[in-house]
Amino acid sequence: MKKLFLLLLFVPIVSFGQTTQLKANLPFSEISEYPTEFSQANIVSRMIEGLGYRYYWATKSLTEKDLNYKPSDDTRSTLQILEHIYSLTEMISSSFKKNEFEFTLVKGNYNDLREKTLLNLKYIQDELKLNPDFSQLPLRFEMEGTKMEFPFWNQINGPISDALWHCGQVVMNRRASGNPLQPGVNVFIGKTSY
Repeated sequence: MKKLFLLLLFVPIVSFGQTTQLKANLPFSEISEYPTEFSQANIVSRMIEGLGYRYYWATKSLTEKDLNYKPSDDTRSTLQILEHIYSLTEMISSSFKKNEFEFTLVKGNYNDLREKTLLNLKYIQDELKLNPDFSQLPLRFEMEGTKMEFPFWNQINGPISDALWHCGQVVMNRRASGNPLQPGVNVFIGKTSY
C-alpha cells in the first residue's frame, strides 16, 4: 500500500515536470542565424520566424488581467486576439497540409493557445524548407457557400501580415493593462537580453 501511495504521489510530479519542460522549450525565444542564400522559401521562413519571435515575447507571462483587457467595449480582448492569431496560423498551415481551411470560432485557454500557435509557426517554418515550390501551396477555403482558391501570395499579405499586426495589438494591450513587454526583447536582432 505504501508503494502504491508513493507511486501515485510521484506520477503527478513527473507529469507536471514534463509539461513544464515542454512549455519551457517552446520555439522562437530567439531568431536563428540567417541563411547564407536568398530564396523564396528562406525569405518567407524568416518572416515566420520573426512572427514567432514577436508572438513568443508578446504572449510570455500574460496575466488574467492582461487576457481580459479590452481598450474599448467594441474591440477584442487580448485572449480573443490570441484566439484569432491561432486561427491565422491554422489558415497558413492549411496550405502545407493540402487542406481547405475552415473558418470556425476558436475558443481556448491562454497556455494551450500560446503553445499551439508557436508549434503551428514552427510547423510552417519547417514545411517551408520542404516545400520550396509555392505554386503548389494554394490557400483554399469556402466562404458563404463559395469555394475559393488563392495563390500563396495571399498568405503573405493576408494571414502572415495580419498575425504580425495582431502581435502588435497584444503588446499594446499588455502595456495598457500594466504588464509591459519584458525589457531586452530586440526584434531587430532577434535576441533577448534577460
